[in-house]
Amino acid sequence: MVSTYCLTPKAHLKIPTIVVFLLKKLSPFHFHHCKFYSHHSLPFPTTSSLHVKAIKDGSFQNLDVANHLLNVYVKSKNLNHACKLFDEMPHRDVRTWTILVSTFARVGSNGAALELFKNMQNEGIKPNQFTLSSVLKCCSSLSELKIGKGVHGWILRNGVVFDVILENALFCFYVKCEDFGSAKWLFESMEEKNSVTWNIMIGAYLDTGNVDKAVDLFRRQGLKGVSIWNTIINGLMRNGFERIALKLLYEMVKDGTLFNEVTFSIALVLVSLLKDLELGKQIHGRVLLSGIHVDGFLRNSLIDMYCKCGEMKMALKVFKKMDTYFGRNENSIEEVISWSSIISGLVLNGEFEDAFKTFTSMVRKDIDIDAFSITSIVSACASFGVLELGRQVHGLVQKMGHKLDAHLGSSLIDMYAKCGNLDDAKRIFKQTNDMNVVLWTSMVYSYALHGRGREAVQLFEFSMSHGLLPNEVTFIGVLTACSHAGLVEEGCRYFRLMKEVYGIKPGVEHFTRMVDLYGRAGQFKEIKKFIDENGIHHLRAVWRSFLSSCRLHRDIEMAEWVSENLLRCKTLDAGPYVLLSNIYAIKQRWEEVATVRRLMQSRGVKKQPCQSWIQIRNQVHAFIMDDRSHPQKNEI
Repeated sequence: MVSTYCLTPKAHLKIPTIVVFLLKKLSPFHFHHCKFYSHHSLPFPTTSSLHVKAIKDGSFQNLDVANHLLNVYVKSKNLNHACKLFDEMPHRDVRTWTILVSTFARVGSNGAALELFKNMQNEGIKPNQFTLSSVLKCCSSLSELKIGKGVHGWILRNGVVFDVILENALFCFYVKCEDFGSAKWLFESMEEKNSVTWNIMIGAYLDTGNVDKAVDLFRRQGLKGVSIWNTIINGLMRNGFERIALKLLYEMVKDGTLFNEVTFSIALVLVSLLKDLELGKQIHGRVLLSGIHVDGFLRNSLIDMYCKCGEMKMALKVFKKMDTYFGRNENSIEEVISWSSIISGLVLNGEFEDAFKTFTSMVRKDIDIDAFSITSIVSACASFGVLELGRQVHGLVQKMGHKLDAHLGSSLIDMYAKCGNLDDAKRIFKQTNDMNVVLWTSMVYSYALHGRGREAVQLFEFSMSHGLLPNEVTFIGVLTACSHAGLVEEGCRYFRLMKEVYGIKPGVEHFTRMVDLYGRAGQFKEIKKFIDENGIHHLRAVWRSFLSSCRLHRDIEMAEWVSENLLRCKTLDAGPYVLLSNIYAIKQRWEEVATVRRLMQSRGVKKQPCQSWIQIRNQVHAFIMDDRSHPQKNEI
């Protein structure tokens, strides 16, 4: 009767009634049949009462009863009491050991789980498939190839029958330990493969960069479930094959496979990478039509997609529905990420004023402020040049007790440097006291920004002498420093060092800095040679940097030659046109100025209006020329 009652719908809501009933005198047989407790979490006092009851009536001596009690403690997350009960048990069988081994494996205490497994063998208890699966998962997590191979050998020697769960655990172990030879052999020899098996193998090929083999294996599988589609599309996307991933996403639709929450999130990340707004809107529409529950995870994917596609109106629309349509889970991780995502999106799209307002609203609503939100708003302060507001955010960081790690520290260094306060930037750098490449790169760049090129180079040399590996951003900083300080030879040496010693492939920013380095020194012949040697005639940024140098040295003839190459790219950026027009204006060649202006009109190139801003009482106000949109325009 008790076991039947426990299996009724919503039995977990009737726990108090069951407990009262159980605490009366019951035989071990009835206690054993109340398996309901093994599958549900109970409050500790209730679990403890059951434990005491079992000891008093002697049913604790029954191994089935003791195992069920052990399971109750485990399900209730009372691991210390579970271990205590385990030690008190007069008898233990394979189920007893398996309960504890699998629990330690599940909570990440892999070393403790392996120690238990060793003790289990010492007591002469033969593990079953469930025990062995848990042990192999521990070996995977710890990358213990030797121990895992020992377990595999024990399985073969003792004739343990492989089921699909044990085979998948063994297969996953070899993959995670990067023994791909054994993994491939096992995969080909497996008689029964389920979706998990195929997912693991496809994921392994993707992780090793063997995309063709992964796609081929994907094609080999007959009936494809949603999880295997998710694996291949996500793996291709992570490896930089966005177009192939998109092609497979379309195939998934044609195949008739229904999207789940994970599919939608992967698809939205793919849209963000491709910056395909129309596709993003289609996927959003599909989310709504599917009737799927839009949880915080999916909502944040939508916000992030719209932000990265530059569609802030839709991003804000999704964000504002958080309290109504989606439902609000106050101060949950999902809610905090939503606020962080929208602030980051506003900063990314240059809407700094709205970013400040949103951050202020976040503080007033007492939403937990994470490091990502702070980093975004500090970046906005740097872009806006509002030092006082930046100081206040820094004060908030200290008040909230956020650790000044490398990423937060580098954001503050960057903010103070861009706001003209190099001393505070240096102070933050010294406070962090961390040999982190992100942090040191920020400080190198800060010195460069303030024209302190030699100090930037000294700091860079010091970091390398102490074993810090520079990255591509570090070299952008040090090349900028060399350019501003006129250190041409040093800059050329660092450019070679980057390629030949550190194996970093130069990007647009590196090429542009080198052109600027030669250009500031007036070495125009070297620029031409550099462009030819590196085959970078197609890079507009390079020609624009060259044109800036022509203006600096007032070389009209060279400027005209550079402009021909630059305007051949048919750029819609007004900068190069304005730059050439200004060069002509300096020499009072007004006919050429008019010609450039007409060329801009014919190509539909418009000059972006400049923006000014002021900070009054912790609020930033932005203005452009002839702006009449400010709510206090009459007072202004």
